[in-house]
Amino acid sequence: MSALPHPVAAVIVAAGQGLRAGQPLPKQFALWRGKPVVRHSAEALAKAGITQIVVAIPENGEDAARAALDGVTGVQLVTGGATRQESVRKALEALAADAPQAVLIHDAARPGLTSVVIDRLLAALQDHPGAIPVLPVVDSLTEANDGLMGQPARREVLRRVQTPQAFRYAEILTAHRQWPGAAEAGDDAQVARAAGLAVALVDGDEQLHKLTFASDFAQAAPAMRVGTGYDVHRLAEGEELWLCGVRIDHPRGLSGHSDADVAIHALVDAILGAVADGDIGSHFPPSDPQWKGASSDRFLAHAVSLAHAQGYRIGNVDVTIICEAPRIGPHRQAMRERLAQLLEAPLSAVSVKATTTERLGFTGRAEGIAAQAVAMLVRD
Repeated sequence: MSALPHPVAAVIVAAGQGLRAGQPLPKQFALWRGKPVVRHSAEALAKAGITQIVVAIPENGEDAARAALDGVTGVQLVTGGATRQESVRKALEALAADAPQAVLIHDAARPGLTSVVIDRLLAALQDHPGAIPVLPVVDSLTEANDGLMGQPARREVLRRVQTPQAFRYAEILTAHRQWPGAAEAGDDAQVARAAGLAVALVDGDEQLHKLTFASDFAQAAPAMRVGTGYDVHRLAEGEELWLCGVRIDHPRGLSGHSDADVAIHALVDAILGAVADGDIGSHFPPSDPQWKGASSDRFLAHAVSLAHAQGYRIGNVDVTIICEAPRIGPHRQAMRERLAQLLEAPLSAVSVKATTTERLGFTGRAEGIAAQAVAMLVRD
């Protein structure tokens, strides 16, 4: 970016509620392609070399914003206002003490930001006080007149406007300060135009599609995801034996830092694998004393909550317990029922079965019990 204006700062507008998106929290903090929506834009801007990034957030949204942007360098949070224009103005004011030469103003709801668009915008600022990315209109257009077709609109002179929008900082700040408080500005280019600033058009990108409806989030995630898990624990005297959340009377139990429920541990890893979020050890380290003797039910509930947070529910699971003893058959139904409860899934979606290794290996010698699991998650 050596040929582009410097220094360059950025504003990300993330102060809305995003209610139409149908997410359990404002859409800018909801997960999209494995990351919070706002994080995509912040990382793209940081990767482009922009070290000042002000994010306008909703009132009482600081905790969600910090969690979404954890580890992204150069980010400053500012509580937004009642309107988009007010939120942008407050973010621009936050840059005044260390004023940049240029600023990019971007909507968090457009996470598909690329460096190519950034370069086009900043290059245009060498000759114009403002620049915006646009796309052609490909559909026929018409005016609507009480439910009837009105006059046609000339699509060849119309453009779809995107963000980020780029401006010389001092001029766009002045324009926002002069904007009449009662008026609503659709975007910053309108604010700039009202102040008499010329705004250049550069090619946009279809990847900058705005996330608006629940379907936009559904399209971002595969319909189903699959993970596998495997675990082993040693049999030892004086330990309780827990399998699939059910306590079984047996001369020996499984040894481990927690209750050592080998079947649930394998299932937890399967679910974590399906959402690509590490393994059971990364979430519940054996070195952490708080998990000493802990019920593995807690681990499974946590894994299920992570799946829900990414927009998935349990489709079905299949658990295989590998041991010579005890016999699993008499306990299978109780195990299925307990797992179904923990997974918040119907009983028909839970399979538990057992096999032996024909007295071969450590399980064949009854030194321990192994388990493997497969979990399929479906988009909720």
